[in-house]
Amino acid sequence: MLSDNLPNFASRRVIRPPADPKKFPPRHGDQKPPAPGRKYVRWAFKGLAVVAGAAVAAAGISAFDIYNKLNQDNIVLATGGEVDLEGSINFLLIGSDTRDGQGEEYGEGQVSSELADVIILLHITKDRQDATVVSFPRDLLVSVPECPNPEGGVFPALDSQQINATISRGGVACTHLTIQKLTGLEIPFLAMIDFNGVIEMSNAVGGVEVTIDQDISDDYSKFYIEAGTHTLKGKDALGFLRTRHGFGDGSDLGRISNQQMFLMSLFDKIKQDGVLNNPVALYSLASSAARNMKLSESVTDLDTMVTLAGALRKVDISRMIFTAVPTYALGGADNGRLGLLPDEAGALFDAIRNDVPVVIKPTPSP
Repeated sequence: MLSDNLPNFASRRVIRPPADPKKFPPRHGDQKPPAPGRKYVRWAFKGLAVVAGAAVAAAGISAFDIYNKLNQDNIVLATGGEVDLEGSINFLLIGSDTRDGQGEEYGEGQVSSELADVIILLHITKDRQDATVVSFPRDLLVSVPECPNPEGGVFPALDSQQINATISRGGVACTHLTIQKLTGLEIPFLAMIDFNGVIEMSNAVGGVEVTIDQDISDDYSKFYIEAGTHTLKGKDALGFLRTRHGFGDGSDLGRISNQQMFLMSLFDKIKQDGVLNNPVALYSLASSAARNMKLSESVTDLDTMVTLAGALRKVDISRMIFTAVPTYALGGADNGRLGLLPDEAGALFDAIRNDVPVVIKPTPSP
């Protein structure tokens, strides 16, 4: 039965026009002329309706376009089957130093092979209360497992190899396998970003604020900045993340502290500005990512994307720990490279495997 509050369309008579309109010309009742300006109001409403419809259609097309881009050239990982999205999350972010298509200012053609310039592991606990961000120095020497050769067969396992070179042996999937072997973790999600991606994503959020305690002058990366607080975006953001010769001993450890400061500030800005809850801001960020990132196949499912964004949104910045894998400086033939401190690194990886919040003890003063 129809509700008493709803019209009963079935009881209405159907009125049809006469068969011959010449015999029975249409008749209209007297109508008042529209009040001055009323027609313009009607036009305005019609215009708004058209604009609104176009906006909805454009948003749908844009979202579809982003989704298609994110599903192009996905990275295939050797993961262990089904991914538990209700459990803890391990995500690997790799920054590539490729110059292909990046512009001459980055040294087009000067790098003989692609290297993993930045390697960062993000762990979010199952209860979504804590997160740990672990950086792996590019100069770290590690054991590399067998890696699939994209052209067929496998690359053999090797000992004592620089971790950033793993990407040149079987691509980014080899870096992923190496980190899994090193940490003992199952890492189902991966993203790789290049130079232009850093520039576009920093622009998409309107810049990232960092505080620098000393002047940086780096002729290698062409980055120069005075001490103080700066909002970095575009090429300045990239220069800040790349520089390592402008301060300290020129090793990757000083650069890692810059990268982690930048990431912490970026995450804080995303949280404070509500980017993950703002469709316009989120679209801008997602669009930049789609154009400049390669994702593992495990990430590109829409449900997975929503789950990952939701997990990150729930973690408070005060519950995020930023650290580097514990290392020591090597000497002799390996001078300038780093070795893993097994006990300290083992404790860190055990905590992450057991989904226990990581506690970093302050370094005692000399």
